[in-house]
Amino acid sequence: MPNRLSTESSPYLRQHAENPVDWFPWGEEAFSKAKAEGKLVLISIGYSSCHWCHVMEHETFSDVAAAEVMNRYFICIKVDREERPDIDQVYMNAVQLMSGQGGWPLNCFVMPDGRPVYGGTYFPRENWLKVLQHLNAIWKDEPEKVEDYAQRLTEGVQLSDLAIPEEGSNTFSAAYADQVVQRWKNHFDSIEGGPNRAPKFPLPNNYEFLLRYAIYRNDDSVMKHVRLTLDKIALGGIYDQLGGGITRYSTDMIWKVPHFEKMLYDNAQIISLYSEAFRFTRDPLYLEIAERSIRFCIEEWSKPESGFYSALDADSEGEEGKYYVWKKDELQGLLGEEYSWFSEYYNINYLGEWEHGNYILLRRERDDAFARKHKMDIDDFLQKKKKAHHLLMTVRKKRISPLLDDKILCSWNALMITALCDAWKCSGKNEYRDKAISTAHFILREMLKGDGGLYHCFHSGKAYVDGFLEDYAFCIEAFTRLFSITGDELWLAYADKWATYVLHYFSDENDILFYFTSSKSEALIARKTELSDNVIPASNSVMARSLHELGGIMGKIEYTHRANRMLQTVYSHMEAYGAGYSNWGMLLLDLLEEPKEVVVCGEDADTMALRILQDVPPHVRVYVCIAESDLPLFKNRFKTGQSLIYVCRNKSCNLPVQSPEEALEQLT
Repeated sequence: MPNRLSTESSPYLRQHAENPVDWFPWGEEAFSKAKAEGKLVLISIGYSSCHWCHVMEHETFSDVAAAEVMNRYFICIKVDREERPDIDQVYMNAVQLMSGQGGWPLNCFVMPDGRPVYGGTYFPRENWLKVLQHLNAIWKDEPEKVEDYAQRLTEGVQLSDLAIPEEGSNTFSAAYADQVVQRWKNHFDSIEGGPNRAPKFPLPNNYEFLLRYAIYRNDDSVMKHVRLTLDKIALGGIYDQLGGGITRYSTDMIWKVPHFEKMLYDNAQIISLYSEAFRFTRDPLYLEIAERSIRFCIEEWSKPESGFYSALDADSEGEEGKYYVWKKDELQGLLGEEYSWFSEYYNINYLGEWEHGNYILLRRERDDAFARKHKMDIDDFLQKKKKAHHLLMTVRKKRISPLLDDKILCSWNALMITALCDAWKCSGKNEYRDKAISTAHFILREMLKGDGGLYHCFHSGKAYVDGFLEDYAFCIEAFTRLFSITGDELWLAYADKWATYVLHYFSDENDILFYFTSSKSEALIARKTELSDNVIPASNSVMARSLHELGGIMGKIEYTHRANRMLQTVYSHMEAYGAGYSNWGMLLLDLLEEPKEVVVCGEDADTMALRILQDVPPHVRVYVCIAESDLPLFKNRFKTGQSLIYVCRNKSCNLPVQSPEEALEQLT
């Protein structure tokens, strides 16, 4: 019989609905039962596209004997980390304090009141059974020892992310930014790009910061590293060479073997990174990757007037990567005479070979270089490549697809809105802007709470789970970006409302940084503060950057002052690990560079703004103005029937000009 998870919205939880484990969803029922029966609680956390989560589910949670031990001694709770990142943060922190490492699946044993006592990640079945027996014995024989450890560990979790502000002790400087990057350079892989270790995560925010830094400081070595990394990712196995879209990370040093799951948050950020890289380098490969990634996201994860789904699994038919890899004889049979060039182009050789006779498609050359080497006309080659792609994709789509996680997450959709805006800025394609607008309307229509706040999740026509700081931070960023390219103050009004909401419900008078959870939300054993930028930038760094920009647009000094104080709180930590503070680093660059805005007014504002965006430095903000406005940035600047461009420095604006070229000249 299905267990309690069969009625849950989360596809990940429903994957466990047929387990013999008596799983509970997160909630009071499970903890009340644990208290009544005097049992420890297992909190097992994962997500739908996690390969090792599936392995443990198959080996252990589907095993009747293992389930019988779990059910006898423990109350067992399953959590989807994407639905409840707040729970995941708390118990991931606990496991990291205990073991020095973390990951998923995350398995944490806790007291009936939620305080952690033991945990780890993936456990083979036999090890798992030993852990269960040992924990139960200690809990029965020495409960006071368990109680003491739980108390000390909980205090560690509560104190672990406290950041002590050092206001007045540090002055923001370009020299400090240089120190951050100089130390970071020691970890550059100068052959294959990215970090000099494996596994390799794409970490788009790292390379957005390094791109901006290279332009700001005219650092050729950093620019070379950024371009090397972007080239290697674009040509490597980590990027789906046939279908488009990036996978979560590469297991090796050469971006060859991906961990095959595809996540919306990775792909949204990759679109932003490659769009911005194209704007500042004009390298057509970067625009190609941005646009192919958009097509992938729309085709696989979106429907008209809908948001974007969350992820595609790494596995299909119980095997990791089976949907994406190819046998040599299969390719030979499908491609015939075209196999010769295809096999060299995509390395159907020792380089592309993976395991069990399977090959991962990856490239070591760009199209123009490959065509020249083989004395092929580039247009003819691209046509042959297009036909081969179409043939293989037709075959691939007949395979059993990886599981789609069709829940919609507010924060990840906001990242996608930002990505589409960035793609519009570099391409001028209005369909990208239109999709950004329709996604924003979806959030307002389906994920807005009655009190003006946000929900985190949407599935089966229902929004649920109170929004977290990441939802507000990424929505404020996305709606501000939409305002900048449309001039529609609706988007700015919501961004400002949510900023006010965050200041009220995610903050207190004793802390400059924001909590991850609202004061209205369920209280856990610790209220966490997200500081470090990771595969997704920290919600606090996103809030700080958004407050800085909103303050400038709206003339709200309290916003810009709060952003400065937030950066001051983490400033001294940046040098030791620049890669963990890259989004904070972008705010630092904003504060170091002379503030410059370009306001483009009139009927031709779109066209003129796009022209300006192709040639302005990264720190210059460009805004479209389409009507009269009382905003300090726009006030008295719109003139009916005229197209005017205002270039502003430090809140002082030049006389308007009428052509992008004149505006660009004023910026030099």
